[in-house]
Amino acid sequence: MSAVTIQQMAERVASLMEERLGVRGKGLSAKMRRGGRLLPRKVRAAATELADLADKAANPKLLVQIDQARVAACYDICVKHLSGLNRSARLMGYIVGVAATLALGLLILGIGLVVVQRMRGQL
Repeated sequence: MSAVTIQQMAERVASLMEERLGVRGKGLSAKMRRGGRLLPRKVRAAATELADLADKAANPKLLVQIDQARVAACYDICVKHLSGLNRSARLMGYIVGVAATLALGLLILGIGLVVVQRMRGQL
C-alpha cells in the first residue's frame, strides 16, 4: 500500500465525517479534533489512528513501518460506521429523545399531582 492510498483513505473518512456529521476542518486530524466526540469510542480510536498513520505515511522512511493490515482495519471500521449514519435520522433521533424526556416528565408530574390531591382528600 502506498502513501497515496493511505492519504486517500484518510480523505475518504474525512469527507464522510463532513457529509454525515457536518464536521468542518482541513484534513482528518482537524475534523477529529472538532467532531471526534460525535463518534463512538472504537470508531474514534480507529479514525485517530488512521489520521496518525496518514501523517506518518507522508515520510518515506516511516512509510515502511506502517502496518498495512492495521490501516485497512481502521479504514473499514470508520467507513462502516460513517456509511450507516444519516444526518436526518440523527436529527429525528434527537427530537424523539427530547420528546420522550418531556413526556416522561409530564407523566411523573401528573402522577405527583394525583398523589398530592389524594393525600389532601380532594380526589
